[in-house]
Amino acid sequence: MKKERQASDWIAGILARDLRALRREIESFGDEGDVWRVPPGISNSAGTLALHLAGNIQYYIGTVLGGTGYLRDRDAEFALRDVERTELLQQIDAALLAVERGMAQVSDSDLARPYPDPPKGLQVTTRDYLIHLISHFTYHLGQLDYHRRLLTGQPGQIRAVAPGDVLTGEGA
Repeated sequence: MKKERQASDWIAGILARDLRALRREIESFGDEGDVWRVPPGISNSAGTLALHLAGNIQYYIGTVLGGTGYLRDRDAEFALRDVERTELLQQIDAALLAVERGMAQVSDSDLARPYPDPPKGLQVTTRDYLIHLISHFTYHLGQLDYHRRLLTGQPGQIRAVAPGDVLTGEGA
C-alpha cells in the first residue's frame, strides 16, 4: 500500500521544482554579464531576483521552519551586483537544501498552526504563508524568465514550471 502524500510534501515539491527552474534560468544566460543587466523600465536584474528568492527561501523555510540559523540580509539581496554565477547557483542550491530540511519537519497538522515568524507581525497559518511564498517565488521566476528572453533573444521558456515536475496522488 502506497503512503498518501501530505500537503506539506506537495508544497516542498513545488518549492523544489521552482528552485530547480531558477537554477536553469541562471544557467541559461549565455553571457554572465547579462545576469546583472537592467534594461530601461525593469527594476531588478536576474541576479538580484535570484539572490532575493534564494535568501527568502533560506530564511522563511530554512531558518524559521528548519532551524538552520541562516541569517538573511535582505538589503544585500537588492544591493549586491556582479556576483559570480557560481555563487548565485550555490545560493540556489542552499535554498534547495533548506526546503528539503525545513519542509521535512513540517507535517500537515503543522500547516494549520500559526506561522512562527510572519513578516510585519501578520497572523497567518503556516499553510497560508507557504502558499504565499510559492506565489511570490513564481511571480519573480516569471519576471526572471521574461528578463532573460528580453536580454538574450532566446525564444520561449525553459520549462520553468512544468506540471509533470510535481507528482501528487496515485502517481506519487
